[in-house]
Amino acid sequence: MTATAEDLRKSLRRLAEAGDQPIDLAEAALLLAALERPALSPAHYRDRLTDIARDVAKAFGEGGDGAAPRAAALTEALAVRWRFTGDDRDYEDLDNANLMRVIDRRRGLPVTLGILFIHAGRAQGWDMTGLGFPGHFLVRLQTGDGERAILDPFAGGRALDVPTMRGLLKAVAGGEAELEPVHYAPISDREILVRLQNNLKLRHLRAGALEPALAAVERILLFAPEQLALWREAGMMHLRLGDLNAAVAALEQFLARAPNSNARHRVALLVQELRGRT
Repeated sequence: MTATAEDLRKSLRRLAEAGDQPIDLAEAALLLAALERPALSPAHYRDRLTDIARDVAKAFGEGGDGAAPRAAALTEALAVRWRFTGDDRDYEDLDNANLMRVIDRRRGLPVTLGILFIHAGRAQGWDMTGLGFPGHFLVRLQTGDGERAILDPFAGGRALDVPTMRGLLKAVAGGEAELEPVHYAPISDREILVRLQNNLKLRHLRAGALEPALAAVERILLFAPEQLALWREAGMMHLRLGDLNAAVAALEQFLARAPNSNARHRVALLVQELRGRT
């Protein structure tokens, strides 16, 4: 039976209860992709995720238990066998941020490809997480004895050393930027999904497409309702689209969560004004 849009939303809302515990990233990304592309069924893509994980296991074989053999197995399966690569020809293509379309096309953004790497590694029982590196999503693989490898999914899982990471940082953040501990810090699975949907939101906004940008924000709020600024952003988007009731509802969610501040006071005044107009 095909899941309805409301079924998908309920599943994503349940993720809000997981806190910062690891979640099934790829499954969550498929649910988000299905909300965006309702004509596509997640079932087919779940099978492809299983196939990818199986190919990583085959590539790993008896290659040893260090970080390097694990990284090599991920690269062999995803970049060589499945031919996943970063889309540097049409980086802004919206399909690059939809996991189902990435699986179809074998091209994507660093974060969507990173979700595939994380999923495939975790399926082997490996410690995989995303990093808070600015402007370019990276993945960390860590063994039980603390050996680590930092991988660039956009470049086929290439392992990065310190000089390469420094060069990448300067390329995305400017020549004055220097590596800091925060650039190696892991981020939660929820933050990865937020990053994924923010890519869509920003692309829609750059194109002047307010309604799909709002839809991306509202998808984030399903699984990350603690994203305070997004409630206010959703309210202002609804206001720009002329839906006063939806604007008030979103801004009231902001007020219910926001600490006392000048921003809260301004939003409270706006809500009072909007209520007078509805």
